[in-house]
Amino acid sequence: MTDELTLHLERRLRARRPEVFAAHVDADELARWWGPKGFTARIVDLDVRVGGRYRIVMQPPDGATFALSGVYRAVDPPARLVYTFAYDDPDPDDRETIVEFSLRDLGDETEVTVEQGPFATEARRALHQQGWTEILDRLEDVTTNRRR
Repeated sequence: MTDELTLHLERRLRARRPEVFAAHVDADELARWWGPKGFTARIVDLDVRVGGRYRIVMQPPDGATFALSGVYRAVDPPARLVYTFAYDDPDPDDRETIVEFSLRDLGDETEVTVEQGPFATEARRALHQQGWTEILDRLEDVTTNRRR
């Protein structure tokens, strides 16, 4: 991805790569950690294959539900997922973006890299950066607690 209004995050998780990948492609597992702090993923529909669609209905702590959806462009288990990302009812400053979720095997740990973009505005990029940071916090909690 280009640097123009894209986000790039890296996180090291204390979980094996197949486990982290499975958490992103199993609907029940994804519902445990998807969304910023305080959000719940009320409905998760995944058809994880190139050309397959996904749709996630989210509930913020205060506010109405909203949905996001997209199409898988690359599925390379257990290393990488690439998919489009669009809100069903977008903000005027939103546009469809591409998410690349990559996993590097470090033995008992996994380095997660998330790239998303390009965004229409810096404000939307910043919103997604905060969201992904909190999402990765939740993924870390789920994968770490599973190992205990």
